Amino acid sequence: MSASQAAAAEHFDVLIVGAGISGVGGAYHLTRQCPDKSFVVLETLESFGGTWLTHKYPGIRSDSDLYTFGYRFKPWVGPPIATAEEILNYMGEVIEENDLGRHIRYRHRIDRAEWSSDDNLWTIEATRTDTGEQLRFTAGFLWMCQGYYRQSEGYTPEWDGMADYKGQIIHPQTWPSDLDLKNKKVVIIGSGATAATLLPNIADDCAHVTLLQRSPTYFIPGRNAIDIADQLRLLKVDETWIHEIVRRQQLYNGDLFTRRAFEEPEAVKAELLAGVSSLVGPEVTAKHFTPSYRPWRQRIAFVPDGDLFRAVADGKASVVTDEIERFTEKGILLKSGETLEADIIVTATGFNLNALGDIDFVIDGKPLNFGDTVTYRGMMFTGVPNMVWVFGYFRASWTLRADLVSDFVCRLLHHMDEKGARKVEVALRPQDKDMPLLSWIDPENFNPGYLMRGMHLLPKRGDKPEWQHSQDYWREKDELPVIDLDDAAFVYSGTQANRSRAA
Repeated sequence: MSASQAAAAEHFDVLIVGAGISGVGGAYHLTRQCPDKSFVVLETLESFGGTWLTHKYPGIRSDSDLYTFGYRFKPWVGPPIATAEEILNYMGEVIEENDLGRHIRYRHRIDRAEWSSDDNLWTIEATRTDTGEQLRFTAGFLWMCQGYYRQSEGYTPEWDGMADYKGQIIHPQTWPSDLDLKNKKVVIIGSGATAATLLPNIADDCAHVTLLQRSPTYFIPGRNAIDIADQLRLLKVDETWIHEIVRRQQLYNGDLFTRRAFEEPEAVKAELLAGVSSLVGPEVTAKHFTPSYRPWRQRIAFVPDGDLFRAVADGKASVVTDEIERFTEKGILLKSGETLEADIIVTATGFNLNALGDIDFVIDGKPLNFGDTVTYRGMMFTGVPNMVWVFGYFRASWTLRADLVSDFVCRLLHHMDEKGARKVEVALRPQDKDMPLLSWIDPENFNPGYLMRGMHLLPKRGDKPEWQHSQDYWREKDELPVIDLDDAAFVYSGTQANRSRAA
């Protein structure tokens, strides 16, 4: 697009994609660290929240504690495992207290993002989903905070006989608001955090609910409380101090647990299974809650007050560990020969990975194939100028990395101004040219289904720390703030004379 055409578009220094936990945090950090930068947040949905807005199934809650999933700059004062409503209220307070609402435009779906090296600008084509109006924006910098999976559509495998089934098939991501579970037999397919959340929250409403899993998952049952937080509140300690103290404790404990999972997996496995066994007994634990893999090869969800296991122990719910042969008119035929009758089948079977938010990306006239790029620390990508992507942690809270990436973006923007540069991209250095290129993440260390299905959509990683997303908060919290922005991996260009226009 020519400069004259771009002039007709509304311009911002920075355009943030998404008003979820990352986008709202990014907006806050921009106002504090780069107050001279104009910016806008474009959000497809009708409000903020992302996951916490779209997921409306019963009991929807965090599986990370809110002292670390919450922002570092705003104290969390509720229970560590929070409901979607509580998280949305918290985010709403961040927006209101910091006057971020004036920067956010809802119902703005981004269709296309094109970078022009002639203009050193991104041109964004968007659609107002409520009016159908076509809009265009230009931005000097693009900050991708849209998450990593398709919000509008969950992943449901294709099983034989699904068309024959006479009942209702539901994915938790599109839970009907008028669903009546009374006196219904329900089967939940899945074994992750979503299934574990749903089961105890519908068990009292159903005739019976059965959790059908192909293989078990690790869980951590425990009180939905943190003793030190309660003690400090009893002593009338300021909430800002409590947030920081508890946050540090949780981070320390998380680091210790993760290292132990790798260094002494059998001991950690025994501890996790003992926690479950105390609620459902050793026989049920051995049969249905003993995974075949070592801890932390997939995410481990916290089960507040052990509600999943209490529902099973009380007889309100059952667990079946088996594989599906086919669907039938009345339910599911298992490979063991057993049949599970169901009026409603819930497929808690995961996400559809969606690395770039279904946006058509073009770089200097050529379509971007994200899978052909190489990642710089999971934030920037070879051949993609003036763009940073937020992808959080698997073994720690997502927001921890969102905060770190925000600091990096703001520091990079300042550095570009100091250099008089309007363009920055990362490129392999001479010493990196023969570096082996590997999949985004090592499947031996972490291999959930949604990543394995979509690995081809993600950038490559190298065998050097700079060219990997380490997934290690305890290393990155020290490394990211001191990244040498003049390292040869960063290539700057553009002139100060053509600096971006203010909105």
